[in-house]
This record gives sequence, structure tokens and C-alpha cells, in this order.
Amino acid sequence: MMHEPALVPRPGILDISPYVGGEAKVAGVEHPIRLASNESALGPSRKAIAAYRALAGEIHRYPDGNAEELREALGRCHGIDPARIVCGAGSDELIALLLRCYAGPGDEVLYSRHGFLMYPINATAVGATTIAAPERELTTDVDAVLARVTERTRLVIIANPNNPTGTYLGTQEIARLHAGLPASVLLAIDAAYAEFVNRNDYEPGIALVNRAENVVMLRTFSKIYALGGLRLGWAYCPPAVADVLNRVRSPFNVNAAAQAAGVAAVEDVEAFNRARAHNERWLPWFSERLAALGLRLTPSVANFVLARFPDDPLKNADAAFAFLQSRGILTRKMGAYGLPQHLRITIGTGPEMETVAAALAEFTAAS
Repeated sequence: MMHEPALVPRPGILDISPYVGGEAKVAGVEHPIRLASNESALGPSRKAIAAYRALAGEIHRYPDGNAEELREALGRCHGIDPARIVCGAGSDELIALLLRCYAGPGDEVLYSRHGFLMYPINATAVGATTIAAPERELTTDVDAVLARVTERTRLVIIANPNNPTGTYLGTQEIARLHAGLPASVLLAIDAAYAEFVNRNDYEPGIALVNRAENVVMLRTFSKIYALGGLRLGWAYCPPAVADVLNRVRSPFNVNAAAQAAGVAAVEDVEAFNRARAHNERWLPWFSERLAALGLRLTPSVANFVLARFPDDPLKNADAAFAFLQSRGILTRKMGAYGLPQHLRITIGTGPEMETVAAALAEFTAAS
């Protein structure tokens, strides 16, 4: 008797380790301090919440498949052409779309060693080969990236600022990276944390997209705008790339509530400035407290810090994570990123950061 072959997925799919988000619950703690997912400390704009609620009676209607109001609001905010904006269900969807459109079996996708895990996951899912370029001092190394470009390279994906390190490349370095790439390679700049950066030599990618045909900038509403639960992101593209993405994306990929809340969030400048000012106060405050405890920090320009703990099993990152968890504080382990002795800690509210700093002081002082 002949047996039919078993159902199997495409090659490489079962090699993927599923992405695991930051923990959100602690047993026995009703309201833990959640600092594992780089969510906004202050929560969303009140106007965005109102816009979301206003659509409660309309959820039987399909959303605007072109997200026109949202793209127009983004165009006004950033001084860019709305026709070159493509919206998605978080920047995660747009990353997946780019890889689906521009890479496949036999192609290579290049990213920085400690870059966002969704880059290799999505690249592997489409059958492409992933190449991780080593970093220098936990910062994207332009020379290392360029040295690994081959005739099979189709995409280079760089998070700037990078997650989970919090480091960034200045405008000149990004331009140098682009200049070293063949015209056949697409450079995707994932600027999810751009709004938090306060550096004169930083530019999120708009200027480069304006003058090049092979650069895309990705942005998200999950961070400073605090709309992570609605899944909303956008890409600013050359016209030809926008055309490609619009051909492949789902026709109603962004829900109506997300679109409405996104428009309100973009237009609520006061809430934006308040969130930015909060981070500019508490990021250096918390960084200084951790450095004073003897922890090694990677200089961060985002809304989180990356702390390096000792190798001593009693004082290492796992021990610190467990200690903080016992106090109802959730941080993010970094083993999946190749940084097993690091914890990533989001900047939360002022009282939350004071609590975490005190807890870490107790942890480091204990014999």
C-alpha cells in the first residue's frame, strides 16, 4: 500500500524560532511594572483615544483601503508626498512585505548582528539566506556590512536607532552605507525610535529616500505615539517601491480604528512633545543611576537602556531578571539577540524608574 507524502511547509520554515514578545504578567502581581516591550511611558494621546472610541458604532464598515486621511496627515507632519507613503499593520507587516516583494530563494538579506529579530525571521520565511554583519561596540558597522554584500544581496535592513542596543548611525554614515550599495540592493532603514532621538547628526531617512530610488524608511506608531495595540506603521518609499508594496499588500490591511487614532496622534503635537520631554528627562536619569551601580550601559538614544551584568551567576542578567520579576518588575532578556548577559529596560514613568533603580541598587549590593 502506497502512503501519500506528509504535508510539509516550505524549506526553512521549521528552522525559524518564533518571535517571543516581552513578558506582560507576573504571577500574583495585579499591576506589574512593564518595561519589557519599549511601550510608551505616558500612554496614547487623549485625542487618539477619543478618535478610536468614536468608531465603535462603525466597525461593521470596511476601512479606507488606501488610508488616505492618515497618509495626508503624515505628509503634512513630515513634509513629504502622501502618494509615496504605504501604511501597514505595524512596521512589522511592512518589513514582511518588503522581503516578500524583493527577496526569495537564492537571495541574501543582510542585517546588523544585534538587529531586530523580525529581519531574519521574515527573510527566512521567504526562503532567503540571512547574513548578520558583526557590530563595533554594539553599533552597526558600515564597513562590515558593505564587506558582506555580494551579487546575491537583495536587501540590507538597518534599524536606526537600533533595537535592542539603542545605538545609532549618523547621517554621514548612513549615506556612506547607501553609497556603497549597488543600485540593485534595497536599503531599508527601520526608524521605529526616530522620534526619541535628540542628536544633531541624526536624520531618520527621509532625505535619503528623497534622492535615491533604492531606499525605504520604516516608521511605527507603537513607540512614542503609544498605539502598539492597534498595530500601525508606515513606509516612505520611492514611487516604484510604493507601487510594488501596494500591489502586494492586503486591500484592507490597516483597520479603521487604527487609522483614526493615527491621524489624531499625529496632530496632537502637545502629547508628542510631552512624551519626548519625558524620555529626555528620565533616560539620562536612569542611565546615570545604573552606571553608578557599576553596570555597563550602551549609550542609548531611544526609550530604553541596555545594561550589561557581570558573569557571576549570582549577579548575572538571569539573576537580575528574576530578582526584578520577584518585585513585580518586567524587563527583557537578550539571549535571543546574542547578548545573554544583558537586560533591556524600557523607560517607564518617573515613579516606575525610581522603583527599578532602587531595586537594582538592592540587587547589586546584596552579597
